[in-house]
Amino acid sequence: MAQLLFLIIVIGGGWMLYKKFIKDAERLSSRTRREQKERQTGAIGTLERDPTTGEYRVKRDEE
Repeated sequence: MAQLLFLIIVIGGGWMLYKKFIKDAERLSSRTRREQKERQTGAIGTLERDPTTGEYRVKRDEE
């Protein structure tokens, strides 16, 4: 029984690490594509519209 619990915990932890890895890889890939597009167009940054105020701001990497 202890081996089964250990196996379930290991598999669950591995799955969580896998999902985090995929999420980070997608975030890095989108940031790289955005930076490449900015270099091609000569832009200083990417503007993003704030839905509540309607103002445009430079998109930050944390978002």
